[in-house]
Amino acid sequence: MSDEQQPNGEHPELESGKLEAAIHLDAMYQNWFLDYASYVILERAVPEILDGLKPVQRRLLHAMKELDDGRYNKVANIIGHTMKYHPHGDASIGDALVQLGQKDLLIDTQGNWGNIHTGDSAAAPRYIEARPSKFSLDVVFNSKTTNWKTSYDGRNKEPITLPVKFPLLLAMGVEGIAVGLASKILPHNFNELIDASIKVLQGKEFELFPDFPTGGLADVSKYNEGLRGGKIRLRAKVSQLDKKTLVINEIPYGTTTESVIDSILTANDKGKIKIRKIDDNTAKNVEVLIHLAPGVSPDTTMDALFAFTQCEIPISANCCIIEDGKPRFVGVSEILRISTGHTVHLLKRELEIRMGELNEQLHYASIEKIFIENEVYEGIKKCKTDEEIDKAIRKGMKPFEHEFIRPLSDDDIKRLRKIPIERISKFNANKADEVINGIREEKEVVKNHLANLTEYAIDHFRQIRKKYGKDRDRRTELRNFESIEAVKVAAANEKLYINREQGFAGTSLRRDEFVCDCSDIDDIIVFRSDGTFMVTKVADKVFIGNDVIHIQVFMKNDNRTVYNLIYRDGKNGKIMVKRFSVPGVTRDKEYTMTKGTVGSKVLYFSANPNGEAEVVKVDLKPKPRIKKNSFDFNFADLAIKGRNSIGNTLTKYAIKKIEIRQEGVSTLGSLKIWYDDTVMRLNTEERGTLLGAFSGADRIIIFTRSGHYRFSSYDLSAHFDEDMYRIEKYDPQRVYTVIYLEPKTKQYFIKRFIPEPTEKKPEFMESSDQFITLSVDFRPRLQILFDMKLKSKGAEEEEVRVEEFIGIKGYKAKGKRLTSYPVKKLNWLEPEDDSEQEETSHEPQATSDEPQATSDEQLELEL
Repeated sequence: MSDEQQPNGEHPELESGKLEAAIHLDAMYQNWFLDYASYVILERAVPEILDGLKPVQRRLLHAMKELDDGRYNKVANIIGHTMKYHPHGDASIGDALVQLGQKDLLIDTQGNWGNIHTGDSAAAPRYIEARPSKFSLDVVFNSKTTNWKTSYDGRNKEPITLPVKFPLLLAMGVEGIAVGLASKILPHNFNELIDASIKVLQGKEFELFPDFPTGGLADVSKYNEGLRGGKIRLRAKVSQLDKKTLVINEIPYGTTTESVIDSILTANDKGKIKIRKIDDNTAKNVEVLIHLAPGVSPDTTMDALFAFTQCEIPISANCCIIEDGKPRFVGVSEILRISTGHTVHLLKRELEIRMGELNEQLHYASIEKIFIENEVYEGIKKCKTDEEIDKAIRKGMKPFEHEFIRPLSDDDIKRLRKIPIERISKFNANKADEVINGIREEKEVVKNHLANLTEYAIDHFRQIRKKYGKDRDRRTELRNFESIEAVKVAAANEKLYINREQGFAGTSLRRDEFVCDCSDIDDIIVFRSDGTFMVTKVADKVFIGNDVIHIQVFMKNDNRTVYNLIYRDGKNGKIMVKRFSVPGVTRDKEYTMTKGTVGSKVLYFSANPNGEAEVVKVDLKPKPRIKKNSFDFNFADLAIKGRNSIGNTLTKYAIKKIEIRQEGVSTLGSLKIWYDDTVMRLNTEERGTLLGAFSGADRIIIFTRSGHYRFSSYDLSAHFDEDMYRIEKYDPQRVYTVIYLEPKTKQYFIKRFIPEPTEKKPEFMESSDQFITLSVDFRPRLQILFDMKLKSKGAEEEEVRVEEFIGIKGYKAKGKRLTSYPVKKLNWLEPEDDSEQEETSHEPQATSDEPQATSDEQLELEL
């Protein structure tokens, strides 16, 4: 504070009149910043809810409509024309135009407009061309219902909003960052929006979920109507080409093949995944081939791609729009309702305008007919001035006022005066009546539309779908994703070592004892001879304590790994025995396996990944009163309990040594596996359909609609084909009956076979054939319903006992023609007694979401 400034902040110059006024910068900043923020929100970044467009997009479309003559215009010309309305540089206008063109909805493009899959940019504006699409000409523009305002320089008029009769905002999506807020509205499916709009008009419930031009998979369980706080998870569509190759055919929205490949290479460099090389064959469609390193599991790598790369990304929506000149946060359902209501309003205005035009047409056609038929024009022959002519016409038309639609105006008189003599001389009353009747008929149609405005609006949406919705099916598949634990899918890119003397473990101790392969995000569990254990994170070097008896990678929630333990309670206490598991603990916290008595010591320890229970021989130290100095103990006689249990007493005498008598056998029994068709994954949490109890070499068999079958392990990381028709536990004795259609001959064939175990994907029909259905019944019965329109005589149906009709052959056999008559329907009937098969197979099966041919339900196929 200067000497001249007072402590209260007052300046003596103000009192003396030396300074006329004080300028407060904070007030200026507040006002100017608010003005700037308001401008950016309203005029740059956030779309208007009525037409779904930002100002630059609206001005672009308006400029294109002005230039439109049916031919393509150079983009450079469109940008220049738009600058009459948009007070910003040509680069921002060009970028906005390219983004609109890539959405493939409002603009018909020609030339290189870039690639949303690869991220390649469009060619220069002087090389590419555009014109309004037929859809935009039908739905977006109508000068009669457009409200106008003066452009920024006052020389032109531009639309306040375009009269869009379609939920354009939700179809295209939008992203913009303003000052203090942002908007991110995800694109939705064209046809689904139309269906939802119709449901709004019908008063029915509806749901809307995003659909992206890049395809892929989406988990929308937390979409939350696109409001703040909601998000979706997007995944690339990754499939297994063979055991050594994965292929990516669709990528998440907002990524490119280049960014996805870079993220994969980065994950590989960090050791999260192991790949040999990547080939990018993307052109019109995405095709990225990932060649795996030898010995790497494709299923685990697939999960690792989702966990560590851009093959899975989250997107948070934030639906912010401009309504009545103010920003507002609103859900997608409310946006659709507002858009649909606005569409109805625009349609009503168009009908009202058309009704007014028809009234004017009918009025003029009527007075013209009266003027000519009644020779009113004869009264103006002697008139010399315009005033006399007008008076004569009014006087001549006055007797017919009751036939007028409205009173005569001065403009009507002027139009009647301008009727040429040739038209009067060739006047045809019948033709005039036809014109008048046609106008009246159209008026009735318009009047009916106004009276039934909702039905008219529904028909409007249906016509849009019929004309423009043909190739706009959903591209993004909706699916619930399972949570992938990174530690379970990370590649074992590190080696774990231990220095027992110094009590250290880590990945940098390469000169010490090797333990196992691990990843740098794994945890390790360490057991010590004093009965304590701990879990810690893998590191270059970490202290784990002395007298380590066991160290391994720790898997959280692992209930199948069982530890068998014999310990001495204290220095001279009883010998205790226990079996326990460690599903979860707190990292870097010390735990005890014993009672915790000082001087306790582990005498025997084993870690069993499948709950094995071995038999051990226990030798006791000699003592006078001991009758038996050794005995066998079977851990299978002991129940598996928690890590805090103290165990059972094995003996009260001191032990000399313990050695294994017999290797352990698993006591956990078979592992029950379920298939959850919502996420298309296996699980042990009883979600979905039970496939059966698996152990050892048991496998799963999968049949697909594309006509092949394959075998899979029951590993929970296994992935399954998109076109899967049936999944179940493999039974070597099960016979499968397949029906397929041969398109060339339009004949149905049936075959029976027992799948041959193989590591390949055998095809049980030609790739050109169409799969119809499959049955697992041992003696199936099939009902054939014939198309009597094409079959002139004979029975309407036929029953086929499949076992008698065709024998069991190899999967490569063509099979036997089912019938030579045209087929309408095929119904699986209740099978004959399958007792013979029941003796060999009792396992339950799981199927996909499609109805399957089983003995418990009838399958009716519309052919």
